[in-house]
Formats: sequence, C-alpha cells, structure tokens
Amino acid sequence: MAETCDILVSGGGVAGLTAAAAFGSAGFQVICVDPALPVSDRDAEGADLRTTAILQPGRALMETAGLWAHLAPFAMPLQVMRIVDAGGPEGDARVIRDFDAADISDQPFGWNLPNWLLRREMVARLSELPTVDFRPGTGTRTLLTREAEARVGLTDGTQVRARLVVAADGRNSPMRQAAGIDVQTRRYGQTAMVFAVTHAIPHQNVSTEVHRSGGPFTLVPLPDQDSEPSSAVVWMEDGRRARELMALEAAAFEAAMTDRSAGILGPLRLASKRQAWPIIALRAGHLTAQRLALMAEAAHVIPPIGAQGLNMSLGDLQCLLDLATAAPETLGNQTMLDTYARRRHMDISLRITGVDLLNRASMLPFQPLKDLRARGVEALHDITPIRRALMELGLGLR
Repeated sequence: MAETCDILVSGGGVAGLTAAAAFGSAGFQVICVDPALPVSDRDAEGADLRTTAILQPGRALMETAGLWAHLAPFAMPLQVMRIVDAGGPEGDARVIRDFDAADISDQPFGWNLPNWLLRREMVARLSELPTVDFRPGTGTRTLLTREAEARVGLTDGTQVRARLVVAADGRNSPMRQAAGIDVQTRRYGQTAMVFAVTHAIPHQNVSTEVHRSGGPFTLVPLPDQDSEPSSAVVWMEDGRRARELMALEAAAFEAAMTDRSAGILGPLRLASKRQAWPIIALRAGHLTAQRLALMAEAAHVIPPIGAQGLNMSLGDLQCLLDLATAAPETLGNQTMLDTYARRRHMDISLRITGVDLLNRASMLPFQPLKDLRARGVEALHDITPIRRALMELGLGLR
C-alpha cells in the first residue's frame, strides 16, 4: 500500500530543506527525500564549500519556516555591495563604488552563510517538526499523475501518494525529467572556483565583486577564522584557465588570487579546500505539470552573481507557500499551479536576463569594452535614483 502525504519534496539541498520546513511549519504533512546524505561538516568529504547570501525577503521566509532562529547565530551581515572595475591595462582597482543598504533600508542587504552549515541547521529544524518526514539516502524515481493526486516511486521501492510534488531536485531534476519537461541550457565556457580565504584587511561586512575579464572575482564576508578576517571567494574564470589555476600549488594559487582581487583586502591566504563548478544558465520550458511544481535549480540555474540564485528559489517557494496557505483545498490543483507559473514568469525572466548581461559584461576581453564597462559602473552608482532602483530590484522589493 502506498504512503500518503500532502506534499512530497524531491530534493534535500538548501532549497528543498527550506521548502520542507516552510510547508511543515504551515501544517502540511510533508515527505522530503534526497538520494544523498547531507554533509554538514566543512572539512568532510563532499562538503559544499559554497556560501549563500540570504537577502531580506528570504530572511522573512526563513523566519516563517522556523529556520532563522537556527541560522541567525552564524549569519554574517552584508551591509555594502562593492563593485570594483580592475579592467585597466595595469589590472588595478581603477573604479570602486559602494552600494550601501542604508540608502534604502534599516537592515543589511542580506546575511551570508556556508552551504554546509545551512544544511546542518535546516536538518536540525526538520527534526523539530512532527509534520515533516525527512528521508536522506532515498530519491525519487518515477512519477504518475492523475487529476486528484501524484504517485511517486522512490528509490527504496516505496510508493507515495501526494496532492503536490515540489521538485527542488537540482539542474538534473529526476521529477522534471519524469514529467517530460524540456530545458534550455546556455553554456558560458566558464568555471567557478570556490574556497575560503583569510586576509589582513578586515572586510567590514562589505561584499566585493572585482571585474577584470573572464568573470567576476567575488569576496563575501565570513566570520573570523583563527582570529583573522575571512571571506568566501567565488572566482569565475574561463574553463581552461580555471583548470590551470586549480592545478597550482597553494602558494602559487594564493599569489594568483591576490593579483586577481586587485589587492583589495591585501594578501589572500587559502583557508579551505578548493572546489570547481561549471557555469551554465538553464531554464525549464514549463514551471509546472499535473500535480507538479518546479522550483529552484529544477526550474532555473544562473551564474553566481549578485546573490540572485537561492533568492530566486526562495521567491518560487514564497509564491507556492502563499497559494497553499491561502486556499489549502486547492493544493496541487491546476488552478493553483497555473497561478504559480503566471506569477513567477516575469521575475524569473527579468533576473535570468539581468544576470546574463552582468556576466557577459564581466567577461569582456577587449580594452575599449572594459573602459565602457567602467564608465557604466560609475553612472549606475552616481545617479542616485538609478542606484536606489537597482538595489531595490536586486532585493526583490520592486
């Protein structure tokens, strides 16, 4: 006999765990599955060394889900977003502009946390919820839908009947594939190298993007490590160049990353292992199918610029949660799913396009175009109404 629940969440990454906590906190019976066990120690094999900035609207959702109390002690505020253009012939920081959250809000832009820690604290929250059954080590395999329910086959042989299936199972989503939803993929030929560093100059809660060529070099504040200021780094580079860099010994790599940072925080020293991730953009042809809603990277993948990735995902979840709690009797029906797809379409389209343009601008190889980019950074910052509008748009306040 099949098990039953209100919502089956396929995927136990940050987005899937947040979804399970949010729906469970709202009183829905939730089963959350993921084929991998969550790695919740930074130095353990398979730990995700990337970090995630939770922007203001995302924090509100985390509070609703009962997650923020777990996360707040570890969250590093991001008060200023600093854009540095180092695209001159000498590679120095020729244009520096600060976008300060105080211009539009009495709160920081967001709060930064390591992904491995997010998983640890989110799993702890799920253990507090009697409405959530989290099953790490088990994935989804088959999907059969009817007008009234979805029937999902799990990898352990279990059959689950649910009113709604939420696919938060990544860019290779098995539920999206089972529903026959196609995707459009764009490849940039870039790789993102991620790691933690320590540095001599305190970051002062400033997140810094340094633009030269190949993609941005981003330093995101972390708590001090061994009594030294620390930041998480996302270094986007041409794929071939990234492979060369990843092969360097630590000392040579540290010299290269200090140079690429334009020395903005002084000499950088590795404080973690290095990981590399291919950069793509992906968008599902449809956000829904019968009794199925796609969210997060099952629905859209963008380059890691401007803290937009997870926060787009949280926008998906907030929309689903609002619809589910406003009319629980419609959970998973076609009207609800059509409304979800309609409401999310414009925001997703705008952010995918915006991040694509920012990434392409950061990759520019030719000096005249780099000079034009530098003037553009100055104009976007120095014209006050444009600066405020951009910050509000980035936070999702418009």
